[in-house]
Amino acid sequence: MKADELRGKTTEELEGELKSLKENLFNQKFRSILGQQEDTTHIGKIRKDIARVKTVLRLRAE
Repeated sequence: MKADELRGKTTEELEGELKSLKENLFNQKFRSILGQQEDTTHIGKIRKDIARVKTVLRLRAE
């Protein structure tokens, strides 16, 4: 997910995206603990997407 794509979304869409990403991160961490994780870089990618969404939301709040 690119920052340009995020800037085109509304605040409500970004908040929904953030909630979805957090749930996905929880599920991936759980799968990792159980040993079902195939792509070990997926958790890092989700964390970076969360950071991007939070950054765009913070910039809009200013």
